[in-house]
Amino acid sequence: MAGLGRKTWASGDTLTAADVNGYLMEQSVMVFAGTAARSSAIPSPSAGMVAYSTATSLQVYNGTAWVSVGAGLAVDFLVVGGGGGGGANRGGGGGAGGFVTGSSIIGKTTYTVTVGAGGAGGATVNTGRQGTASSFIRSANGGGGGAAFGSLTGTNGASGGGTNNNATAALGISGEGNNGGTSNSSLAGSGGGGASSVGGNNTAATTGGAGGTSSANSYTGSSISYSGGGGGGTQGGTAGVGGTNAGTGSTSLTVPTAAITNRGGGGGGGGSDGASAGTGGNGGSGEVVIRYLTADASGLTITATGATSGTPTVSGSYSYFQFTSTGTLVVA
Repeated sequence: MAGLGRKTWASGDTLTAADVNGYLMEQSVMVFAGTAARSSAIPSPSAGMVAYSTATSLQVYNGTAWVSVGAGLAVDFLVVGGGGGGGANRGGGGGAGGFVTGSSIIGKTTYTVTVGAGGAGGATVNTGRQGTASSFIRSANGGGGGAAFGSLTGTNGASGGGTNNNATAALGISGEGNNGGTSNSSLAGSGGGGASSVGGNNTAATTGGAGGTSSANSYTGSSISYSGGGGGGTQGGTAGVGGTNAGTGSTSLTVPTAAITNRGGGGGGGGSDGASAGTGGNGGSGEVVIRYLTADASGLTITATGATSGTPTVSGSYSYFQFTSTGTLVVA
């Protein structure tokens, strides 16, 4: 449990076990011989706990890690999950990976940064695979897979995958993405949901729905569009266009365009020639960007693995790391 804050005690008040745990135990400075002893005594720490050990001196648990008091660094972060794959055979577009931003105070320790993979496009009669989650401080879920012909409904995810043939829309997660579109035809799939809008419905029998729109972020100093939904595939006609950096659907057996790597977009829905089923496009992998004011990091050494550079890149008054694969952020 988290600490209950300050309480003024009156004469005659009863001190309960909950009072001891909430006001005293959770808010005292606990002393341990080392980090192993601390982990053994507190296997599931609560945010705000303070402890002293001979190995680390005074540290506070920030909800994710024990960080040194007085050595905090304010960071902004972007976390983008992997996009879902498009469905096969007039399939729905893949849903976009989650798009999450936030800020936190971090300290001298090693942080794991996870970059999620894009989901594979469905083949023959298969729904596209769901993308996997990315994480740093917070998580961004993978996008849902687009439905194949006969599977009808796409899968839920950060943004929902597109559907086929009058199915209910697949659901997105509030704060990360949006629902997929719906299809009123067995000959075309709808678009996968995107970070900024729901996936498009198919507007005619052989017109695929457009993918939901992406969201832009400029933590690297340049505006980059992330988490667009994949466009729906069709049997002939007009394929649905994907959101920025996401996949566009196919109108035949040609494999639809895959979503761009590290942009979290959904894959395009597969097409059909009327006799055979086309494969859906792959979703794009996710990305994590962490930035901080360069002046705030004076006296700290900050390095990374899994980023485009092992040392910070400077842009204006900020320094940043752009993680394109799973790795670590080390603050020392």
